[in-house]
Amino acid sequence: MEKYTAATSICKKPKKVKGLGEEASSRGQTPHPYPYSSSIADSTSIPDDAMVEMAEEAMEPTEVDIMGLWQDVFSKMTMYLTGELTATSEDYKLLENMNKWTSLKYLEMKDIAVNISRNSKDLNQKSAALQPYLHQITLIEEQVAALEQVAYKLDAHSKKLEAKYKKVERR
Repeated sequence: MEKYTAATSICKKPKKVKGLGEEASSRGQTPHPYPYSSSIADSTSIPDDAMVEMAEEAMEPTEVDIMGLWQDVFSKMTMYLTGELTATSEDYKLLENMNKWTSLKYLEMKDIAVNISRNSKDLNQKSAALQPYLHQITLIEEQVAALEQVAYKLDAHSKKLEAKYKKVERR
């Protein structure tokens, strides 16, 4: 005997209970088109015996129904998993592209750093080569400053001599 599952019971149409529609029409009411609906008004109109009989006469699903339901489950699960795997694959492709781009940027930055290092070494070598000249310029500057002081002293002394000469000449 086949197993009866909740999933298959949802998909099956319940079997109509005998006498249920007849009982409603004998009381002068129109029979309900869906005698097993879950509304409160309808559940009060179904006798307890009919509810019990309805539960006892529930049909077990056939092999074809079960196979159809399982095929539906598997096809939907396949679609879901395919979507998840596709999204994950796309994420990995994006990460791969980002890693490639980042590695290219790092290579560019490495080249820039190598150029800066090379230029820095060149500048240091040129600076070292210019140091003796800079030292000579400093010495010359010091000598010019000393010479300027001597020139000021000489000028002051020549003005004193001129003043003395003019004083002697007037006498």
